[in-house]
Amino acid sequence: MPTTPTEPDPTAARRRWMGVLARADAATLRTRLAEAPPLPPHTRLRGPETGLVMARGRQGGDGAPFNLGEITVTRCSIRLQDGTVGHAYATGRDSAQAELAAVLDAALQDAGRRPALLAAVIEPLAAAQAARRAADAARAAATRVEFFTMATMR
Repeated sequence: MPTTPTEPDPTAARRRWMGVLARADAATLRTRLAEAPPLPPHTRLRGPETGLVMARGRQGGDGAPFNLGEITVTRCSIRLQDGTVGHAYATGRDSAQAELAAVLDAALQDAGRRPALLAAVIEPLAAAQAARRAADAARAAATRVEFFTMATMR
């Protein structure tokens, strides 16, 4: 189904909220959910399961990819009673985080629940994560050293 210019891309919206959920810990999710409407009942399809994933990097951001090392990842898939399926991957071993994120993913796919969940959970989490990134960037910028080279004069 193609989107119209006034309608946001559902894939991009889902990618955004899944990223926010993946970066939030279970305690923060529970705190935000206390102010949200109750989540619908669900059944587990897979997991939560913990395993290893190979992290890859690129030198300079555009070089050839190389294997950086393995990281621990927990994944979970759930199904709501209406048949909507939610998925989540989170770094670390926190199975509660992965399951909560999967339930939220499924609930956010419902257009009726989405506005309330976005306002109560996703937007505050995204704002807190952006503030944390800005604080980290400011701390790193304070240690920046600028080197000037002086040309020899003849």
